[in-house]
Amino acid sequence: MRVSFDFLFALIFLFALHGFSSLKVLLILGINHKIATRLPRRLVPAVTWIFNICMLLSNEIFEGYKFHNIALFFTGPIPSIQNMADGPPTLVQVGEWLDRYGGLMSRWEVLFNITVLRLISFNMDYYWSLDQRSGSPIEVGVSSHSLRHTSDAPKKKQLDPANLSERDRVGIPAATSDFSFRNYVAYAIYAPLYLTGPILTFNDYMSQQRYRATSIETPRTVRYGFRFVLVVLAMELVLHFDYVGAISKADPDWSSYTPAQLSLLSFFNLHIIWLKLLLPWRFFRLWALVDGIDPPENMVRCVSNNFSTLSFWRSWHRSYNRFLLRYIYIPMGGANFRTVRGALKSVATYLMVFTFVALWHDIKMRLLIWGWLVVLFFLPEIAARNLFPKRKWENNPTAYRMLCCVGAVFNILMMISANLVGFAVGADGLRSILLGIFRDYAGLIFLVSACGALFVGVQVMFEIREEEKRKGVNLKF
Repeated sequence: MRVSFDFLFALIFLFALHGFSSLKVLLILGINHKIATRLPRRLVPAVTWIFNICMLLSNEIFEGYKFHNIALFFTGPIPSIQNMADGPPTLVQVGEWLDRYGGLMSRWEVLFNITVLRLISFNMDYYWSLDQRSGSPIEVGVSSHSLRHTSDAPKKKQLDPANLSERDRVGIPAATSDFSFRNYVAYAIYAPLYLTGPILTFNDYMSQQRYRATSIETPRTVRYGFRFVLVVLAMELVLHFDYVGAISKADPDWSSYTPAQLSLLSFFNLHIIWLKLLLPWRFFRLWALVDGIDPPENMVRCVSNNFSTLSFWRSWHRSYNRFLLRYIYIPMGGANFRTVRGALKSVATYLMVFTFVALWHDIKMRLLIWGWLVVLFFLPEIAARNLFPKRKWENNPTAYRMLCCVGAVFNILMMISANLVGFAVGADGLRSILLGIFRDYAGLIFLVSACGALFVGVQVMFEIREEEKRKGVNLKF
């Protein structure tokens, strides 16, 4: 099986990237593997989450555990040794020497948060596989335990392991022998997806190791490569003529800008963020496709083609959204806004999910505020869907479309605000932008004009989706 090559290449790739710090990565992987395979089964989920969240925080706080600092822990702090005639102790010198050989990317902890998701995926897939050890790996329930987490007896269906859908590859547990340390390392350090993703579950990875996905076709991969080149050219064009990124980083006096300038700066800043993330995700997914592995696609729609807060999240970091659904949202019970109790529980679930999302990105208050704002902006859309169900407007589709358009404009304004706080100007910058817009009548006139432009744009988005449906494409985002 080609997984043996992935395992050996992963070790070489890891050492080339991180030098001697690769030993730290392998140590974390080893501890996580022991948690899944050696602890009592009932403890595995809780200990897995606690360990990996602690790793996120610890990696940030201790800046990757420099060997120099580890040596000082045993020899004592610098003030007690700096006056020694022979210099620092041998252990400290060895630590400094090891730190000098940090590979191509010595700060391994910067992008390790992606690996943390794979560690959680392996442990949880292993944990859920224990429930289905007695059954056939291809004779599974339509509502399997690993996807629904219910106690209802599932109906059986026979599946061809060589022609599984992506959903089945994720939901069907890997064979018992697949949960070996070799396969685990090959998956966690799989070179094309190691640094940035997209995020692939362990079950999906092992399924594609055994059977090549039917979606892997040379013409499709070539077209995908051509699309990647177009994205690179688009980024070059935007950076050459659009300086909003430099303006935002310069901490300007926002009061000196007109409302139109503030809004356009914010809008185009989001496009740069979109392209900045799209490039690495598409590049590494292209590498995986060439290698014969088909991971989920991130950012399946342009940032300018989103009008729903819920749909925006599904399509922005799509593979991460699927991870959250499978490993947090569904196990916590999902969402149910039909009763007051269910609504409160659903809001708590969303808050838990997006608190983890914020901490996973970085330990910064502005990201926590961003995560909580996203949850806050979910609620009006969810309430509107319950108050104005589509079935009650079947006799008046035009009025319903106009009503949805008004709500969509509000959603877009909220999404722009939340993402500016989290990834661009921060809370203070957003406050300055809002004050600039509302400080005089010119700002209010501009806001009304902008809402009108967004209203027209949303109509175009609606028509794009209708055209997709006419072609047989019915996406949920």
